[in-house]
Amino acid sequence: MRGTALISGRARPPLWREARIGLEAAALLRDPVFRGGGVADGRGRPVLLIPGFMAGDSSLAMMAAWLKRAGYRPSRAGMLANVDCSGAVLERLDGRLERLVAEQGRRAAIVGQSRGGGLAKALGRRRPDLVAGVVALGSPHLGPLAVHPLVRLQVVAIGGLGTLGAPRLFRRSCLKGDCCASFWSDLAAPLPGDVSMVSIFSRTDGIVDWQACLDPHADALVEIDASHCGMAVSPAAWRAVADALEGFEKAESGRRGAKKPAAQRLRRAA
Repeated sequence: MRGTALISGRARPPLWREARIGLEAAALLRDPVFRGGGVADGRGRPVLLIPGFMAGDSSLAMMAAWLKRAGYRPSRAGMLANVDCSGAVLERLDGRLERLVAEQGRRAAIVGQSRGGGLAKALGRRRPDLVAGVVALGSPHLGPLAVHPLVRLQVVAIGGLGTLGAPRLFRRSCLKGDCCASFWSDLAAPLPGDVSMVSIFSRTDGIVDWQACLDPHADALVEIDASHCGMAVSPAAWRAVADALEGFEKAESGRRGAKKPAAQRLRRAA
């Protein structure tokens, strides 16, 4: 699969819905989840945060601080703006992920918003030894171009500049060229059995066609009411993220518990 989509790129979500982000941020500050209400202790789980298209690490700074307060060890993706070739970005993220896991001594969770969710899934498929689970926030895995026409225009403009030689920008060839061929394949494929994935979507998303977020390979599809950009500061999104991370912890603990009897049998046999 090279840049093809199961969901048409002719989506036209109501862009005005994105004007809610200020109200969503204000609601978050009043919500108990902001102060850790109902959020399980992260127990030092490393979490890599990957921002959406054209966004940088600062877009997920509030979420990173919240995760840290909850006992997780969040790490930024090292992006000023998520506009580079997917193949090149994944190489850099792979190295960052290796360092994060080595420092904390356990597999990481990855939370990716929009385009960041696609990169997170690709990392989970490539590095199951480093990734326990993936949370995708408004990520159109079934149609990366199933977005509002104005956003598609931005994609075309950046691709044109990258094709002309502007550094750190994706090129038009990234859609079907060799540089991103493995990324497109990873995006379309299921994750390994010991890597969980939760896809969080909103029918009131003002940028992405919500149906493109219904990845059939996700372990759970979680619907919330939020704008697309507002998922970074939405109380409902934060609760969904907290639930997903707790679920990864339980799944990993269950797998460890299932392995213990076999190990004990081997010791007795020796």
